[in-house]
Amino acid sequence: MIRRILQSFLLAFQNIRANLFHTFLSVLGIVIGVGALVSILSLIDGMEEFARDQITQTTSVNAIIIKTNAHRTVNGVTLRKDTFSVIDYDHLTGLKKSLSKPVTPHMRVTSFSGEVKLDTQRVAVYGWAISGKVWSDSAKFTGEMFSEANAARKDSVAIVNHAFAIAAKINDDQLLLDKKVRFNGLTLKIIGVTFEPKNQIPQIYFPVSLVTAGQLTRNIPEVFLDAEKTEDIAKLKEEITAWLDKTYPNAKDNFTVLTNDFRIQQAAQGFLLFKIIMGLIVGISVVVGGVGVMNVLLISVTERTTEIGIRKAVGANRRDIILLFLSESVTVSAFGSVLGLIFGTLFTMAAIPIVKAITKIPFQAAYTFDTFFLIAIIAVAVGVVFGTYPAVRASRLDPVEAIRHE
Repeated sequence: MIRRILQSFLLAFQNIRANLFHTFLSVLGIVIGVGALVSILSLIDGMEEFARDQITQTTSVNAIIIKTNAHRTVNGVTLRKDTFSVIDYDHLTGLKKSLSKPVTPHMRVTSFSGEVKLDTQRVAVYGWAISGKVWSDSAKFTGEMFSEANAARKDSVAIVNHAFAIAAKINDDQLLLDKKVRFNGLTLKIIGVTFEPKNQIPQIYFPVSLVTAGQLTRNIPEVFLDAEKTEDIAKLKEEITAWLDKTYPNAKDNFTVLTNDFRIQQAAQGFLLFKIIMGLIVGISVVVGGVGVMNVLLISVTERTTEIGIRKAVGANRRDIILLFLSESVTVSAFGSVLGLIFGTLFTMAAIPIVKAITKIPFQAAYTFDTFFLIAIIAVAVGVVFGTYPAVRASRLDPVEAIRHE
């Protein structure tokens, strides 16, 4: 059987070589359709990879977020609950100790605004209550860097930014160090000044462990834990949910545990939908190309009627004739698909520099195994679907009438 199939494909290849230009014109639709499909899929795959990189750069994929549900929806209207639970710093520390996998907990409250009393001056600021540093390692810093130890010890310390120094009319950041300030009912000692060129708003940072329960209820804290390994996230999420159920009444109503991988899943679903829609649109060209393949084979049946009669007269059965023409159909379709693949790849390589020049985005096309596998499936599917009718028609020819055909 395998030998028959190989012989059929060999004969099909010989017929294509004999009518190369005719075959190329007939499969032009497949070439254009497959080329467009390769371009679209590779560009979309590149967009997906770029989106994944952007998501992982802006948010930690290993983060497990504990969201406080402070609102409820009634008849489409969002209302704040009268009572709800919040996680304070002590509970967050207890949660960390209860987990079986290592995590780095983070907690911050960003809704503080008010005035800082510095000597005789008052400086309007935006306040951050944090559990650890929120600056990159490359940030310029004067004095001490805020650490998790400050929050754990409940130190009455603060860090301000350079915009605060300007607002306080202090020319040298060094002069702010060790000064006592009053903010949010607290007396804090400035231990450091951070230089943030893009931030022109005076800001003050202090340990979140100094925030009272009442303040946490008014200003909902952001709570998340960074897992060391991505594979630990599912286990940690279960343990966190169980801890919340044990520690807080009605925890399911008060908290929602989220992971950042849902953002990547959402992006992947969006790109998949885009792929399907664009694939269906471009598929029209592939169908047109399939009609061209069927036309070539019908002409071939007419031109080779005598040959078919002779084959059947010397012992070829209907299966042999169908296999011969299906092999030729698949070969012609594969020929067009290969040309389309080359055309699409070259087009994408030419288009990428233009896209980068216009958008100024470091974007690259991505050629995945799925794309090449899909092209192979299309080649076989088009060949079989559009080659079946000519093959069956050829197999039904009467050998005597076929030999007498001129």
